[in-house]
Amino acid sequence: MRVLNIGSLNIDYVYSVDHIILPGETEATGSRNTFLGGKGMNQSCALAKAGVEVYHGGMIGEDGKMFLDACKEYGVNDQFIKIVDGPSGHTVIQIDKNAQNSILLFGGANQKMTTEYIDEVLSHFGAEDILLLQNEVNLLPYIVDKAYEKGMQIALNPSPFNEKLDAVDMKKISIFLLNEVEGGQITGLTDPQEIIAKMKQSFPEARI
Repeated sequence: MRVLNIGSLNIDYVYSVDHIILPGETEATGSRNTFLGGKGMNQSCALAKAGVEVYHGGMIGEDGKMFLDACKEYGVNDQFIKIVDGPSGHTVIQIDKNAQNSILLFGGANQKMTTEYIDEVLSHFGAEDILLLQNEVNLLPYIVDKAYEKGMQIALNPSPFNEKLDAVDMKKISIFLLNEVEGGQITGLTDPQEIIAKMKQSFPEARI
């Protein structure tokens, strides 16, 4: 069994600040650190560390070649990561003295996948494989539909939860990976046990 993770690759620019900046305010930062992130990249690295054979699919810009180095370091197969024109996806993160944060997300290359690219990547996988998805790349409904046609198990982390997910046929999802916030957004409920019960009722064929 292999896992294909089609997901985001973001460069995280993290600034330490006294307080989260207010409208119209200028504030000096204490430090700036750069990390590799994105829900997709984070999950691929975690899977590889756990000994899973994981392939990452996604887009980076010319500024994102450090992702390829990280894939080699962690044991993630990077043969399907494509370099495209323009910047990679990135975030600008403020973290204040109380550990509260504020995050700006720029999609960049994560939003440049094409149907031709998706078809090519999926052609290398079949019903014995798992497709892992998050909601930080474009063409999510198309990816789900095409993977379902191939009989792949589809695992979805529905985060960030927004209107883009309305176009996804959730009945085609085999595994939902979610917390109580996302579960509440899908079901309209707040109690964790009620959320789980509603998810099982709405998606009886899926694992939660």
